Amino acid sequence: MEKTRVLVVDDERDFVELFINRFSKRDLDVAGVTSGAEALDYLDQHEVDVVVLDVKMPGMDGLETLQEIKKRHSFVEVIMLTGHGSVQSGLDGMSYGAYDYILKPFKIDDLLKRIHKASERKLLKAKGGA
Repeated sequence: MEKTRVLVVDDERDFVELFINRFSKRDLDVAGVTSGAEALDYLDQHEVDVVVLDVKMPGMDGLETLQEIKKRHSFVEVIMLTGHGSVQSGLDGMSYGAYDYILKPFKIDDLLKRIHKASERKLLKAKGGA
C-alpha cells in the first residue's frame, strides 16, 4: 500500500521541520512549505492526499489558501491547524471545504488519525464514492 502523501503548511519553519521529522517516522510521505503561495505551487507539481494547513500566516492566510486549494485540487483533503483563540477560523475552514480542524497544541496520534481518515475520504472521492 502506498504511503499517505501529506503537505504541511505553516509559516514557522521549525514547526514544519518538526512535523516532517515526526510524521516521516510514522510511515507518511511528508513535505513542508512555509506559505500559502508555496503550498499552491507544490500542489501544482506533486500528488498530495492531505494538506495540514495553519490558519494564521502572513500574506495569504490559511482560509484563503484553503479556498484556492479547493478550486484547483478538489480531491485534496485539508486539515486546518488553529489556536485556541481562533476556533471560529477552524469552523470557517470547514464551511469552505476543509475535512477537519485541530487545535494547537495537539497530540501527534490525534492528528495522525485525522490524516489517515482524511486520506481514506480522498481515495473514496477519487473513486467516485463520496
